[in-house]
Amino acid sequence: MSMTFRVLVMVGALGMPMAISSVAQPLDHATLAAIRDEGLRGSQAMEHISWLSDVYGPRVTGTPAIEQARVWTMEKLREWGLANVHEERFAFGHGWSLVRFHAHMIEPQVMPLIGYPKSWSSSTDGTVTAVVTRVDIQSDRDLDTYRGRLRGKIVLPQAGREVRLLEGDVVLRMTEEQLDEASRTQVPPATTEPRRSDGPSFADRLQQFYLDEGVVAVLDRGSDGFMTGAGSGLPYQTQRTDGGTIFVGRGGPRGENAGTRVPSVTLAVEHYNRMVRILDKSLPVRVELHVETQFHAETDAVAQMNAFNVLAEIPGTDLADQVVMIGAHFDTTHAGTGATDNAAGVAAMMEVMRILQAVEARPRRTIRLALWGAEEQGLLGSREHVRRHLGDRDTMRLRPAHETLSGYFNLDNGSGRLRGIWLQENFAVAPVFEEWIASMSDLGVTTLGPRSVSGTDHVSFDEVGLPGFQFIQDRLEYNSRTHHSNMDVVDRVQRDDVVQMAVVAASFAYNTAMRDELLPRKAVPRVDR
Repeated sequence: MSMTFRVLVMVGALGMPMAISSVAQPLDHATLAAIRDEGLRGSQAMEHISWLSDVYGPRVTGTPAIEQARVWTMEKLREWGLANVHEERFAFGHGWSLVRFHAHMIEPQVMPLIGYPKSWSSSTDGTVTAVVTRVDIQSDRDLDTYRGRLRGKIVLPQAGREVRLLEGDVVLRMTEEQLDEASRTQVPPATTEPRRSDGPSFADRLQQFYLDEGVVAVLDRGSDGFMTGAGSGLPYQTQRTDGGTIFVGRGGPRGENAGTRVPSVTLAVEHYNRMVRILDKSLPVRVELHVETQFHAETDAVAQMNAFNVLAEIPGTDLADQVVMIGAHFDTTHAGTGATDNAAGVAAMMEVMRILQAVEARPRRTIRLALWGAEEQGLLGSREHVRRHLGDRDTMRLRPAHETLSGYFNLDNGSGRLRGIWLQENFAVAPVFEEWIASMSDLGVTTLGPRSVSGTDHVSFDEVGLPGFQFIQDRLEYNSRTHHSNMDVVDRVQRDDVVQMAVVAASFAYNTAMRDELLPRKAVPRVDR
């Protein structure tokens, strides 16, 4: 059989290729074959996704829905015979969930509006009817223009946006050229994060202005319609589909000021544009709107914090005190049911554990599953776990378990099949992974990418110098249709791809658990004092 692999080319300081020696180690091919057979023939991944998404979705942190999903998941993990199934709680802020929503344009004609309230939006005073007005406020200087003119009105803060025909990579399955680019892309220079201002941002001041002026609600049309491959390591740009797909953001704080902002809703761009065009003709527009939301306290009656991580293990044998971690974020945004972001990743990693149990694998190291809370608010769950158990990224004070974690593997780029793995600039691990993917080429796994990628929970491990990895993955409609949208539903999940995800992730986890040595790791980052 002819096989082609794409492996990074390391370049030294003088621009010359650097050789990396590979220490070969026999693989347990019998168990790897059993993993593949069980994963491909007996997959339960889609059933997991349906329970998590259809029944319990969306799973917003701090809500009754995510707690119900936690109970179901922990029962399933115990049913499979996993050890040490438990939750770890941490502080989050107020939870938020939607109770009811409807919206209609009622003048000059009746039209049901496709839309979704933003997360942490407050409620309207029941069903309200109000005149719609367009505002153009770009800076503090513009506030006086509208002062005293907005009371009792619904505000449109954006101009209309052109709706383009669907073109380009609406569905992205990585081509040979893109895979080759991923394997050869050089590591970009380090960048400095922008410095944050101490005072309220202009966006905060604008929200307070709306509140002070008595605005009934703010309706927007979302972003400008394009999303790059940020966080994936890929230099592509994908058009976001319109046609009723709504990419909904956050509409208020979750801390002590939760519920104090004007109700906010994102509409389908086509419906938003219609109202803008009517207003441009100097004709009146009126909207009937009902937003009912509920805020959930950070602690319950027994002072239990409302955010959590779920963990479970397959105990190791002769190296049981050493650990391999796999994970995916359990929480979701609110507009869809969280199927591709991230029930697909959760289901695949749950399948890893089920498969290993089903084939009676006996890993040398303990394999630990982690399902993270509050990833959508800034990797809060995984960072809290790392801080408690492994090391503090701010001080680089490391805990003993830092020395015994071999590696962490993460899934969080939708439901597309895995095509390789990003090395996170951990070049010493390349020959190890190259040996592993040699047996997975028929599954489409061919590529090692040198770059550090960001945006999800493997970063929490990488920040303290631990081997943390995200897989290279076909994005499918993740960028164009499903990411943080009302179309993130089970129907957008591709079954065969999720099945492959679990088999590949299980193979990486098992191989890591069986090595004589821990995975190579980068130097612990320095802290400037």
